[in-house]
Amino acid sequence: MATARKRQVSLVDTKYYHCISRCVRRAFLCGDDTITGRSYEHRRQWVEDKLLALAKVFCIDVCAYAVMSNHTHVVLYVDDKKAKRLNDKAILIRWHKLFKGTLLTQKYLQGDKLDKAQQFFLNRTIADYRERLADISWFMRVLNEDIARKANKEDNCTGRFWEGRFKSQALLDEAALAACMAYVDLNPIRAKMAKTPEDSGHTSVQKRIKAAKEAKQPKQLARFAGSPRKHMPKGLPFELKSYLELVELTGRCMREDKRGYIEQHTLPILERLNIAPENWLKLTTQFTKVFKGAVGRPNKLDDYYAHLEVKRRTGISHCEQLFG
Repeated sequence: MATARKRQVSLVDTKYYHCISRCVRRAFLCGDDTITGRSYEHRRQWVEDKLLALAKVFCIDVCAYAVMSNHTHVVLYVDDKKAKRLNDKAILIRWHKLFKGTLLTQKYLQGDKLDKAQQFFLNRTIADYRERLADISWFMRVLNEDIARKANKEDNCTGRFWEGRFKSQALLDEAALAACMAYVDLNPIRAKMAKTPEDSGHTSVQKRIKAAKEAKQPKQLARFAGSPRKHMPKGLPFELKSYLELVELTGRCMREDKRGYIEQHTLPILERLNIAPENWLKLTTQFTKVFKGAVGRPNKLDDYYAHLEVKRRTGISHCEQLFG
């Protein structure tokens, strides 16, 4: 039986989550269908555009993504503090970019006066919208429903396009976050769809590399804020340069089918995260095979399951082996 989403998300323990959606049809979500000869390559852009557009509306940042032939990977950061900080009008404006809202929300934005009863129900609606704008389930729902409608219209058919539920994994510490992001960014290379990260179409690493050439970071993605420190600004707790070097080096190791040592010098990010090189390669090539639930160091995993009041510690042996 599938685990309820509320039993998988604990913002007290982590705000980072890895989500995977898979297509249920034989026909590809994207790419070329060798049987029919049809190309669905243009749908990759659909997914990428919608994903980055939703990041502007929701209080959820996109850390990494990869649009594959029959599935998508995204690593998300839930900025619930931002959702609480926005005023009522800002919440409604954001929600109306996705949905029509209600008669009361429309009247409020038009400047019409509301009586006490109307204001009461409006406040309840705003509270619901505020919660939804920091909800991973709503984010993935809006993303997948939009793509499914477009694909069904193009294929002139009805029915399910995606599997019933997307899969999600809690990323409990920096090591799990770095490993998962590298795993996602290197998906096209592992699938032999690209030879280098900069050639990996419709991935976050390609977008980051293009921006880095101009000494910038892409506005649509979560920023790299550098190494953790006392007064840490919002952003990924790594150096952008170190992360890109790590992805490149890991990808080269995979293409040459090497295991174990990454040359003689270890990259600073691996030293800081205390991950053995041989474990790093396993993490970045078999992440979803090795881990079926939350990912992180054993002590972080214990806290996470304790907050969710879950007795069964799924995947703790692999976490002890690879992160210990």
